[in-house]
Amino acid sequence: MRTLYHYWLCPFSRKVRLILSEKKLDFELEVERVWERRPEYITLNPAGKVPLLVDLNGTAVVDSMAIAEYLDEAYPERLLIGSGLTQRAEVRRLVAWFDDKFAQEVSVSLVIEKVLKRHLYKDESGPNSGVLRMIKTYIHDHLTYISWLVDRRNWIAGDEFSLADITAAAHLSVVDYLGDVPWDKHELAKDWYVRIKSRPSFRALLLDRLPGLTPSAHYSDLDF
Repeated sequence: MRTLYHYWLCPFSRKVRLILSEKKLDFELEVERVWERRPEYITLNPAGKVPLLVDLNGTAVVDSMAIAEYLDEAYPERLLIGSGLTQRAEVRRLVAWFDDKFAQEVSVSLVIEKVLKRHLYKDESGPNSGVLRMIKTYIHDHLTYISWLVDRRNWIAGDEFSLADITAAAHLSVVDYLGDVPWDKHELAKDWYVRIKSRPSFRALLLDRLPGLTPSAHYSDLDF
């Protein structure tokens, strides 16, 4: 069986889960607590991060973008990076925007503060209030940008649903799980997210429950 090593609130892992589901590829999930540094996992992936995909032929692919490129080439029946040169460039630009800028300013920073500190750093002091205030500021900027994009396009990278939408939604789903997305102030972004949230590929993510941490009340609600 195809296997994806992941962590529930890792947005990069969620991105790959959505890609596999959109391509209708069967896979099983293995939760990897990366801070434990399991020797068996480090042998598979010396970087010690998730996601890691092991395909049916035994090929092991690390890094969410490398996995996305691999899956589009290995299973081209449903292309998610786009078909034209300009379109593919725009998809990649927006994927980088969310995987780099949004992750650093919002999603990964929030997970570190609210979830991983107690596991990874054994920090009992709780989230840094200054960091949380900055995250709240940054997320408004990102939602405003998403709204600007979907006000001019059908999806954020153009007319077709793409890896850009998957990546943005994967990151936002983590923040939404923790209840920190101000949807009420960004209706266009909210409407776009509802469209993605209603796709069959998203159903498994909505069933996620992190041990000891319940999601926000509306997390599983398809229309909020």
